[in-house]
Amino acid sequence: MTEATCRVLLVAMALFAAGTTSTSAAGTARVRIETSAGNIVVQLEPERAPLSVANFLRYAREGFYEGTIFHRVVSGFVIQGGGYDEQLALRSPRPGIPNESGNGLVNRRGTIAMARTAEPHSADAQFYINLADNLVLDPKPTRWGYAVFGEVVEGLEVVDEIGHQATAARGEMPDVPVKPVVIRKVVVLSGPAP
Repeated sequence: MTEATCRVLLVAMALFAAGTTSTSAAGTARVRIETSAGNIVVQLEPERAPLSVANFLRYAREGFYEGTIFHRVVSGFVIQGGGYDEQLALRSPRPGIPNESGNGLVNRRGTIAMARTAEPHSADAQFYINLADNLVLDPKPTRWGYAVFGEVVEGLEVVDEIGHQATAARGEMPDVPVKPVVIRKVVVLSGPAP
């Protein structure tokens, strides 16, 4: 067993031991992502993606997302945020979580999913919202996918507005909005207790 696999298993066990994977009565949770472009309400799926939802809610409750931006906007594909501030300084996240891309949820327009590197279990704080059906991001028998953990239920027009922002290269990032779209805060409206 590799060191990375051991680390992923330890994180999963810690989340379960902390009781962060319990579900609300309805089996869902809701958050409001308040941005400089408007508000987005997302319904999360703790029964289908318990580790991803618990992880996202923990970052939200800790105020981690306040002052971060949507640093990657690819028209017709995704808007990605939750990791960098307006100066493109990376916030220090916790270790990555296990990949839950085999949970039956798919990367369709308006869904929210965990961003990650090429390493399957590297998702931490960053997330993206699909601007279109991006089934290419779903898992295949030969590879991991990107874990969907909820869906936009209000404010899809705000997501679309962000998705149409003019972008430019900044440093090593090719798709940064020229006018920053700031995440002011992520408010937990309902969901599992911390």
